[in-house]
Amino acid sequence: MQQLLLDIRPAARPTLDNFIPGPNRELLDHLRKWLEGETAETALYIWGPPGSGKTHLLDALAAEAPGIAVFDDIGPLDEAAQIAAFDAYNRARAAGQRFVAAGENAPAGLKLREDLRTRLGWGLVYRLHPLSDADMQAALVKHALDLGFDLDPAIAAWLLTRASRNLGQLLQIVEALDRYSLEHKRRITLPLLKEILPQAA
Repeated sequence: MQQLLLDIRPAARPTLDNFIPGPNRELLDHLRKWLEGETAETALYIWGPPGSGKTHLLDALAAEAPGIAVFDDIGPLDEAAQIAAFDAYNRARAAGQRFVAAGENAPAGLKLREDLRTRLGWGLVYRLHPLSDADMQAALVKHALDLGFDLDPAIAAWLLTRASRNLGQLLQIVEALDRYSLEHKRRITLPLLKEILPQAA
């Protein structure tokens, strides 16, 4: 799988439109309203487990609102970086500009400076729930359709049990599978997938 991943082209640019919401549809709707200025609060904090899509959302928000102050994975920041985040928050708030951060825990559970931790809880705080297996499988099948081929749900299910649980990487594997099948003029089957991902077989 290591060699295959080295050959995979970069993932598509993260946007709110290509984010797979699953149980987070309400959050996605709130983020659109936040970008459109329908919410007075300018600070936003998103939290959830690794692989739940926090970085995707922050990258999408930053692309939609250039100049936004963004701090991803804020939990492990060292003292200097925490001071920088604290200052960025205060500057953004004073100027009426947007500030967004993400971490694995709710503000109260972050091991940060008290002043920074408190401020992260002042604005909008949203929990990001991980996708279910059914949501992830549907996302893989849909991505394959977007690429122009039908992905057997059994192949998608196999990927979920054998490969990374990171949806971005799984989507890239689907793209690599499509490219490999075209190059070798072979139908996309589970044996073909096992052939290009021998470590996961």
